[in-house]
Amino acid sequence: MAGIYLHIPFCKKACHYCDFHFTTSLKYKNELLDAMNAELHLRKDYLKQEVETIYFGGGTPSVISTDELERLINTSTSLFTVDPKAEITMEANPDDLDRQKVQELRHSPVNRFSIGIQSFFEEDLLWMNRAHNAAEAESSVKRVQDAGFENITVDLIYGYPLLSNEKWISNIRKVIDLQIPHISAYSMTVEPQTALASFIKRGKQANMNDSQSAEQFIILMDMLEEAGYEHYEISNFAKPGSYSRHNSNYWKGVTYLGIGPSAHSFDGESRQWNVANNAKYIDALSKNSLPSESEVLNTENKLNEYIMTSLRTIWGMSLSHVEREFGSDYQKMVFESLQQFLDKGWVISKENNITLTRQGKLYADHIAAELFITSEED
Repeated sequence: MAGIYLHIPFCKKACHYCDFHFTTSLKYKNELLDAMNAELHLRKDYLKQEVETIYFGGGTPSVISTDELERLINTSTSLFTVDPKAEITMEANPDDLDRQKVQELRHSPVNRFSIGIQSFFEEDLLWMNRAHNAAEAESSVKRVQDAGFENITVDLIYGYPLLSNEKWISNIRKVIDLQIPHISAYSMTVEPQTALASFIKRGKQANMNDSQSAEQFIILMDMLEEAGYEHYEISNFAKPGSYSRHNSNYWKGVTYLGIGPSAHSFDGESRQWNVANNAKYIDALSKNSLPSESEVLNTENKLNEYIMTSLRTIWGMSLSHVEREFGSDYQKMVFESLQQFLDKGWVISKENNITLTRQGKLYADHIAAELFITSEED
């Protein structure tokens, strides 16, 4: 199994909290898409396994035309062995999903939508500087459903000052009522070099509140689990059979190829990442050169990656896998570090498999960091 990720670095507006690589100018869109097609050709030997997922992320992939999207898909399917039933996801903003766009996409290979709702409240969307409004948030989902798309996920954000528990409950209730089979929900984080970070630094905006985030995360778990969603990864909930195949493969350590500026790739032994600069990316590909850097992962890098990703999931961390892949010494070190969290009731061990408890999910990053193996020279 393998996946392809294509980073479309264009947005209509700059969300105040976002630190992903993007630009609000479409001036060099054609040149950049040409460069992405060129990169696919240069990287055609990177994946040795069958591709079962293709994911368009960004940025906002829905700002490019369906023809441009299909060109990238066709290039991918011509160069790689792609499963005929591959999951092909496109991230989209609600304001891009008008009737014409949805109908065009209905006749394309795209079979899954990831819609960036974030909130159904107008004042919250304005505070985030989102491009869509509250009415578009709901109508876009219904329009996609009416067109016959069933495999849909939406993004929500919680833990920011404007979001009362009552509003948060309303947002969750809305996605349940809309019968959306998959939900990704993220706590608002303040990333450096974002407008939000600047507002907080200058005293124009209150900082985020960890207690509020924790309380709203618990509300999220309660409501979605009661509604029949499975909490299969810290930020992701799905009805049975509706897990994201693409993201699940990330968490399981499956090989993937990243195409586009700032995109990352992983072949099981090394990581590679492209330059996060559109002009440099275009220039390099025009010269048949890959604008990327890479690092070979050592045993501890691989183990720490496994700890971090596996613990976030419903499948958990297998101590047998740690011993088999990394050796008994590392397995013993991880198990010894686990004891404090077993004692606190933050993790449970069943048949040599470690999973987070409900309480432990509030401390997932902290637990993983404490289990990381660090070499003495570090």
